[in-house]
Amino acid sequence: MRKVVLIGLGAVGLTYAVKLKDKCDLNILVDKTRLEKYKKNKPIFNGVEQDFNYVLPEEGFDTDLIIISTKSQGLESAIKCIKNFVSSKTRIVSLINGISSENKIKQIYPQAKVLKSYFIGHSAVRSGNSVTQDGVGEIVIEKDDFIEEFFSETGVNYSAPSDIDYSMWLKFTFNSYANPLSAILDMNFGELKQNAYFRDFSKNIIYEIKQIAEKKGIKNLENLEADALNSLDRMCDDGKTSTHQDILAKRPTEIDIFSGEVIRMGKELGIKTPYNQFLYDLIKIKEENNEHSIHTC
Repeated sequence: MRKVVLIGLGAVGLTYAVKLKDKCDLNILVDKTRLEKYKKNKPIFNGVEQDFNYVLPEEGFDTDLIIISTKSQGLESAIKCIKNFVSSKTRIVSLINGISSENKIKQIYPQAKVLKSYFIGHSAVRSGNSVTQDGVGEIVIEKDDFIEEFFSETGVNYSAPSDIDYSMWLKFTFNSYANPLSAILDMNFGELKQNAYFRDFSKNIIYEIKQIAEKKGIKNLENLEADALNSLDRMCDDGKTSTHQDILAKRPTEIDIFSGEVIRMGKELGIKTPYNQFLYDLIKIKEENNEHSIHTC
């Protein structure tokens, strides 16, 4: 049995925890507060309560694989929490959105093999400790014999493209236009698909990202706009982006690793990003409004 540690039981994390729990030695890494929370209110996946083996950060053992599936805001804490579970044989897979988490993990754990990866599929819906997901999705990952064998053995849908860097930037581009716009416009995937103005406006956002990707040395970008727009067609009509769900639930969003990251890289490279700045500012307005409404209720 492969020894696996997973940290982050959000929408994506719980989806894969359920897939893996009977097919490997799976351990869910939590702090004491979350441990007590999960004991009192078990995580629920598609209406079924789930039991897992939980471990605390101060415990420690060598692992074959660590899966980090927190929100981006939890990455710094997750990096600290996995310390006692990392060895030279450990592979680390980050399913956090964006394009920067792998480098941050590598800086702290150079002895481990940190693989470029992301999740793509129908959106999962999280409400409290309950997650609903229809099973449509896959992990896109850097080529690695161990991981590919493990995912094949455990029935995890995956793909290992020949150009993982382009694939990572494609997902980042899709997230960077679809997430903030859907939240600002309060539209699900089906509504976005049917709106020609939305697609035309999105091209401006994609153009800014493509300019940055070119400066970063990413290859094969000639089809980035078409591929990013076509990614929308694979989403289920009634699904909502994670940013849209966060705004509706009055949670902090991941806008800093979408539009915020584009703005940061643009300043670094001398590329103007007015459309991404516009999205960033509007989401921050919505976040502040949500924060205000929480404190005044």
